Amino acid sequence: MRKILYILLLLTIATSTFSKEEFSPLEQQQISISTPGLFSHSNAFQVDFSQLPATSYSFPLPVGKATATSGNEVEIETKKGDAVKAMFDGTVRLSRNNPPYGNVIVIRHNNGLETVYALNAQNMVKSGDRVKAGQTIAIVGGQVGRVYCLFSIMVDGRRINPSTILNVGSHNLHKQVVTIRKVGNRIEVKTQRNTTAKEGKQEPVGMSMDTNDPFQGNATYRLNLDAIKPSAWHYPLENAHVISGYGGKRKHSGVDIKNGPGTNVYAAFDGQVIQSGVFSGYGKCITIRHANGLETRYSHNSKNFVVVGEKVKAGQVIGIVGRTGRATTEHVHFETRIAGRAFDPSYVFDHSRNRLQTGTLQFKKNGGVVRLAK
Repeated sequence: MRKILYILLLLTIATSTFSKEEFSPLEQQQISISTPGLFSHSNAFQVDFSQLPATSYSFPLPVGKATATSGNEVEIETKKGDAVKAMFDGTVRLSRNNPPYGNVIVIRHNNGLETVYALNAQNMVKSGDRVKAGQTIAIVGGQVGRVYCLFSIMVDGRRINPSTILNVGSHNLHKQVVTIRKVGNRIEVKTQRNTTAKEGKQEPVGMSMDTNDPFQGNATYRLNLDAIKPSAWHYPLENAHVISGYGGKRKHSGVDIKNGPGTNVYAAFDGQVIQSGVFSGYGKCITIRHANGLETRYSHNSKNFVVVGEKVKAGQVIGIVGRTGRATTEHVHFETRIAGRAFDPSYVFDHSRNRLQTGTLQFKKNGGVVRLAK
């Protein structure tokens, strides 16, 4: 049950940005219109369909025969009187008669997508209504003697190929992570199947299991914290405090730091994102590899703003605090790693002052870290 609850939270990755209760007059009239704030933090975002429960998805007409068209639309033929269903949870942005699409509904979903249901005989919802996946939103209509729904998927007002998201013939979603990127005026969609689950645990989506090797054949590696410029580091959460430390009886691999729900998560140092997605009990998780030899991990996020391969700067907003995964309250589980081994983040950061520590750290290749005397 807990796993299902945290997966459901994945579809609330941007409740303030991707979904709202009220829409502008243009949003209620135009089918194709940009989604405000969708790419305000980053030019890309990810949607994870790899663990989506059955109750969080519905094909618009489950018993209909679907055929993809050349215009990035799907015609779903069925019989007169059948109910049209919402694909995901979301908010109705548009519900009106809009020639040549007849009675049409557009739903803005919490995952950043929008779905369009056209040629309805009757719309059953209005703009601003919250709907659940599988909820009846219309009665199927059609034209020229055919009974069918004209369905499409949009991102930022642009139709995308529905076959990248679902199997049109079987009506099933592809079990995958989808990266959606805005390039100029275009929307690019890339997919990544997750087939690495072992013993019931999912490997980090997009994770490169080859870690930094700062030792380069040596038995030890030294990191001089004093040499890191003030502009080259940032505490992961501003005005935060630790609610659970490193180690202890439960062998905690990081520290839990807390501010408030919906606050920004920051990159600790300059680096490159090597993982961004869902990782077992970590929930929505980001791992960044840094030039100073460290890797940092930020988990339980409600939203990730960065994707694998993206270069980030210290202090860049990379996500939003949440409670996805095994978390009982909103917080960031923050880890520091060297050559793939987790160590106590308090060696790097003074959590009481939200500041970088001073001095030089010495790491052993077989594990262990000490702060060298000045």
